[in-house]
Amino acid sequence: MSGESRSGRPLRVGIVGCGRMGRVHAERLVQTGLVEIVAVHDTSASTAAALRHSFAPMASCCDSVEEVLEVPGLAAVVLCSPTGLHYEQALPVLAANLAVLCEKPLADRRDRMDELIAAAERSTAPAVLAYQRRFWGTYRTLRREVASGRWGAIRAVTSHNTERWQQTITGTWRDDPDQNPGGFLGDAGSHKLDAMFYTIGLRPIEVFARSQRRGSRVEIITSVSAVLEGDVALTMDFVGSAQHQSEDLTIHCDEADLMIRDWRVWIARNNEVRPLEPLEPLEPTTDPATGFVAIVAGELANPAPFTVARPVGELTAAILRSADTGKVTYLDEPPTG
Repeated sequence: MSGESRSGRPLRVGIVGCGRMGRVHAERLVQTGLVEIVAVHDTSASTAAALRHSFAPMASCCDSVEEVLEVPGLAAVVLCSPTGLHYEQALPVLAANLAVLCEKPLADRRDRMDELIAAAERSTAPAVLAYQRRFWGTYRTLRREVASGRWGAIRAVTSHNTERWQQTITGTWRDDPDQNPGGFLGDAGSHKLDAMFYTIGLRPIEVFARSQRRGSRVEIITSVSAVLEGDVALTMDFVGSAQHQSEDLTIHCDEADLMIRDWRVWIARNNEVRPLEPLEPLEPTTDPATGFVAIVAGELANPAPFTVARPVGELTAAILRSADTGKVTYLDEPPTG
């Protein structure tokens, strides 16, 4: 990325939601040297003030999203608020034709998600979801290798995901089923569902799932067995009460197993597992905030438009229905006969 924007002026950005992820994005935006944070807003005034003090001492502390939108010269907004607030906060930003980077999940309900996608399609500015794996070189490389076709057809996909998540959510919006439907699956797990869609691009046909809340108000442990188009078997598990973070994704093809393991890309053939890097160079890596600046500048194609939220939302809803009913859920019409 060049050292200055195309106009030679910094991109003027507002941060809405100034908690942990707001601070992460703010730090990365400032580090680009291409951004001026000009407005901050949070339901907690002290949280907004703390972010302002750390990264943008000249920014305005605003009492509402509408006040953020009134800041002169504002060009973009980063939404890091709880999922249940995304709908009401993103709509006016999109209507104002401002660029927006929104934390995942896009919305807490299917109808709201569809409305935000439609609004994004009407907007003249980029709308980006913060699915960071779409910006990481590891997942971009995995996607490239699958799409190349040289390893043969996909036969099965396995995904194992653990995190010390339940231990951190007491008293927060993440333990509220109205604000965080799906719990660990709907929150951190949405990244993993999106990574599956991003790397293989196959649509789910049916799903069977079990879920446990383990004393919390939201789902903590979820196991999934599904069938994707092409009769590809998908197995995923999400353990939100673990004592460490791990993320393994394996795509089993006719000629090789391609995998993300220990945050690296691996290939397995004939019982030999080795890093993929010696065979092919990895794709470049960035993060959603840095990538967002490049997207707004026209230097990077948007890898995470709002439309990518739809398959994640549909599969999440199907998993939760199956776990609730104890039955297979069909994403299309169930088979007859």
